Amino acid sequence: MENQQLKRTLKPRHLFMIALGGVVGTGFFLGTSQTLNQAGPGGALLAYTFGGLVMFMIMLCLGELAVSMPVSGSFQAYASKYIGPGTGFTVGMMYWFSWPPTIALDITSISEMMKRWFPHTPSWIWIVLFASLLFIINAVSARSFGESEFWFSSIKVITIILFIILGLGALFGLIPMKGYTEAPMLSNYTAHGGFFPHGIAAILLTMITVNFSFQGTEMVGIAAGESSEPEKTIPRAIRQTAWRTVIFFVLAIAILAGLMPWTEAGKVESPFVWVFDRIGIPYAADIMNFVIITALFSAANAGLYSSTRIIWSMSKEGLVSSALSKVNKRGVPIVSLIFTFFFSIIALLTNLYSPEKAFNWLINAAGMGAIIGWMSIPLSLLFFRKRYLAQGNKLEDLKFRTPLYPFLPIVAFILNLIFLFSLLLVEDLKVIFYGGSVVVILCYIYYFLFLRKKKNRVGNL
Repeated sequence: MENQQLKRTLKPRHLFMIALGGVVGTGFFLGTSQTLNQAGPGGALLAYTFGGLVMFMIMLCLGELAVSMPVSGSFQAYASKYIGPGTGFTVGMMYWFSWPPTIALDITSISEMMKRWFPHTPSWIWIVLFASLLFIINAVSARSFGESEFWFSSIKVITIILFIILGLGALFGLIPMKGYTEAPMLSNYTAHGGFFPHGIAAILLTMITVNFSFQGTEMVGIAAGESSEPEKTIPRAIRQTAWRTVIFFVLAIAILAGLMPWTEAGKVESPFVWVFDRIGIPYAADIMNFVIITALFSAANAGLYSSTRIIWSMSKEGLVSSALSKVNKRGVPIVSLIFTFFFSIIALLTNLYSPEKAFNWLINAAGMGAIIGWMSIPLSLLFFRKRYLAQGNKLEDLKFRTPLYPFLPIVAFILNLIFLFSLLLVEDLKVIFYGGSVVVILCYIYYFLFLRKKKNRVGNL
């Protein structure tokens, strides 16, 4: 282990695809159907538009912090420095804790998807194969991760672009579509109860799912510590990711709502398969099976990368064992990687042998990690600006400034706080709030009982 620093080998195209790949996952390819069914065409469109705007606000807040302090710990490091080390520890542990069970679920889901083509091959073979590939990609270098994520994300982006082009053609009658004798145009927006068939209240309930769908864009901040020329690449990546993600999501949802009656949505596994099949794309289900497998692997890949960097950053701060700060000659925090991968394997075994008990609790408790991380970003920005100006610095010297300050970060924080407590409105999601709350309380108790005294002793030496 030669030094304790990561290497800045990620290029702008890597950053953009890391962020876009983090947000365009299986929730987008599979979950949009359920949102359309629950909120109706207008409700789904409004929910994704609003969710995209909230994501945009978070990204703008993250931009100012990441350019001023481009570290691999990102929002965890900002929370420690500007809110307090106890909050930084809690934010970091919640975010890190959210990934091992999520990675386990992704790998298990891939093994199930592979059964479509290889029904007689045991699941454990696919689990070992994809888990090993996941570790190797992350162990080689940050550049290896960035390059793999670029190509995995490219597959997803190409699929969405293809869907938008073909969907627009079918919507306006340029491409024939099974089930329609004439172009659907806006007929599905007005049929079966209209724009908001379940009322405005239904939108709030779907906003929880939609908000989860947009989470993943924060990975661009985590990758900032390994990006070349962060003052140039980060603002560009954040702007491009934010507006392109909103356009991809909103336009795809608008087309989907125009082609698929909301009464049909929720009955199919993937709305994309439904549309491609009716347009006449051969092997539509097989194509989407491949795309969803790459989306699952991409999500696991990005999750292993980001959680490894978070725990490495916490080690550098003295919040977890110093052994986790070891970096090999290729700039990979290898001990943190092995540590995170080990717990992913434990979660994987828990999923295989106790899916109805222990693993369900793990995945539910982990569900709050991303929301907590998002809430910490605008709050960190408010404290950062206050300290920055108190030290006699000038706003003009900031290379990236969050617009509409302090209105934008305050609104972003409040909206995410509403999303957090709105988990209590849905019976199936209450367990996420309760499980996550237990972990948050335990993290603060652990910090104040054990870590604060240790940090104070180190600081007084």
